[in-house]
Amino acid sequence: MSNAPAAAGVWTNLFPPKAKWSINEIPDQTGKVVLVTGYGGIGKETARVLLTKNAKVYVAGRNEQAGNEAVASLTKETGKKAYFLKLDLANLKAIKASAEDFATKESKLDVLINNAGVMFPPIDKITSDGYDLQFGTNTLGHAYFTMLLLPLLRTAVKSSSDGHARVVNVSSMGHMLFFPNLDFDTFKDGPKRLTMDPQKLYGQSKFGNIVFSNELARRFGSEGIISISLHPGNIKTDLGRYSGSIQALLTNWMLYPIPLGALTQLYAATMPEALKLNGKYMLPWARVGNPHPATAEPEFGTKLWDWVEEQVKDV
Repeated sequence: MSNAPAAAGVWTNLFPPKAKWSINEIPDQTGKVVLVTGYGGIGKETARVLLTKNAKVYVAGRNEQAGNEAVASLTKETGKKAYFLKLDLANLKAIKASAEDFATKESKLDVLINNAGVMFPPIDKITSDGYDLQFGTNTLGHAYFTMLLLPLLRTAVKSSSDGHARVVNVSSMGHMLFFPNLDFDTFKDGPKRLTMDPQKLYGQSKFGNIVFSNELARRFGSEGIISISLHPGNIKTDLGRYSGSIQALLTNWMLYPIPLGALTQLYAATMPEALKLNGKYMLPWARVGNPHPATAEPEFGTKLWDWVEEQVKDV
C-alpha cells in the first residue's frame, strides 16, 4: 500500500497552525458522564478540563495506585470529584470485568474517550492473551471495551438533550508513516509478527484505531452514536518511554505541551459542531483532516469488526 499520502500530511501534523478554538468555548457539561482511558498526560488533562465544565468524569487504567493518585490530584486541582475505574486493556477478561463494573456504577455513558495507548515497546512484549502488545492494547482492547459499553451509550442517546452519545478514538499520524495497513497475521504473536519492528506495529495499531472508529460510525451513527478519530499532535508525554535516547533527542524539539494535546479530543467530545463529524478524522488543533485513504475502505472495517468479535466470543 502506498505511503504517498503521508508526505502530504506530515507538515500539517508536525507543525499545525495556531489553534483557533479554545477550551473556553466548551459548553457546560452538567449531567454528562464521561469515561477517559488513561490517567496520565493527555488523559489527565482531558479529565481536568471536563471536570471544570461540570461533567462526571471517570479515568480508567490498570495501575490502581497511580489511578487513585491521579483522581486525588484532579479533585484537589478542580474542586470536583473524579472517579477511577480499573481497566487493563492488555487483558480481555479484565476488560470485560471493567465494563461490567462500570455498568454497576452508571446507567449511561455520554462520552467515551479511547485515549490510552502504548508506543514502541520491545518486540517481545505481548498481551496476557498472546496478542502484539500495541495492537492488543491500542486497537483490540479499546474496540472490545467500546463494544461492551454500547448499551450504556445507547441509553445516553435516549436521555441526552441532543439525542447523541460520542466515542472519541485517539490515533496518531504514525498510522500514515510506519505501516498504513492491517496485516491480520501479525495481530497475534508468531513468526510473521517478529519480522516487523515496533514502529510498524505501532503504525498498524493506530491505523486500526481509525478503521474501527469508521466502522463504529457506519454501524451506529444512525442510532445517534457519533464516532470520531483523531491525531492529538506530537505531545511531550511519557508515551515514548520505550523510544531510544537518540530518537528522543531528535524529536523533542517538535513536541508540544500537554494542554494542546488534549484540545482536539475535547472539541470532539463536547462541541455541538462535532456532532456533524461522525466517521471523520481530526488533526491538531481541533481541525477536520484526512487520514490515510485506506482507513475508509469498508472491507477493512467489516473484517476488523468481525475479527474482534471472533477473538472475544469466549471471554
